Amino acid sequence: MELPLVVGVDGSDSSLLAVDWAVDEAARHGLPLRLVNASRWERYEGTGLDVHTLGRPTRHAPADTVVGVAAERASRRNPDVAVSVDVLAEDAVTALLDAGRNASALITGSRGRGGIRGLLLGSVGLAVAARAHCPVIVVRGDKAGLEGTHERILLGVAEPPKGSAAVRFAFREAEARGCTVDAVRAWRSPAHEPVDHPLIVGGPEHYLEEQAAILIEEALGEAERDHPEVVVRRDTVEGPAHKVLVERSAAADMIIVGAAQRRHGYLGLQLGRVAHAALHHAYCPVAVVPQSS
Repeated sequence: MELPLVVGVDGSDSSLLAVDWAVDEAARHGLPLRLVNASRWERYEGTGLDVHTLGRPTRHAPADTVVGVAAERASRRNPDVAVSVDVLAEDAVTALLDAGRNASALITGSRGRGGIRGLLLGSVGLAVAARAHCPVIVVRGDKAGLEGTHERILLGVAEPPKGSAAVRFAFREAEARGCTVDAVRAWRSPAHEPVDHPLIVGGPEHYLEEQAAILIEEALGEAERDHPEVVVRRDTVEGPAHKVLVERSAAADMIIVGAAQRRHGYLGLQLGRVAHAALHHAYCPVAVVPQSS
């Protein structure tokens, strides 16, 4: 049985947007959807909500109403996607991390209740992206990115082992969407290295760009063989990786980056600068994929 996509819902506009996006994603991959609310996210009080009229819960709606509204919204968007709901008596981070142990991916909005649209990622989403053992997708971005009109998956190529989880995830996503993988490796020109270095033909800039191109080939080789129908674009770009990928995300439907290898027993944040920048500033949904997934 395929593991579900798990969506964290808290009744905020951001989480409902994540539900809409997740329904479409579940339909693409033929997966069920599990909507999870952690009852300690907010102190829900009162009822009196006409879900058929408003389509979303009020700030003081009870947890059952929050997941009920989200489930009804999901069913209206695509009645063919199987939807289940859970209200869990845990804090949000713990609940989602536990749910992620039996999920194809965890999906969250970019802000919780009280958040300002378009600004930095909330603490729950950041903690989950840093610590989950499955891919975490934060739904954010502009209209084109959210609707998937660019037909391009942006993959940040780092230096993981060959056949990394992030690369495999990118190719599966591109295959499901019938779109292109835009594989990008950023490199930095040395600040003090002379251009006419006698041991490097063409100078250090040429050498570094060439090494970046080689790394892309090594990273993509196995996934390309497994998904021969997926079209791939390769690009090496001089500049800070976090800035390069955020800028490129304006022409993508999803940006995929790897997370650091989880160290056993370590609970701290394990996201690098590139993942942080994408989660906070990307123009499209962001998938953070741990090496162990």
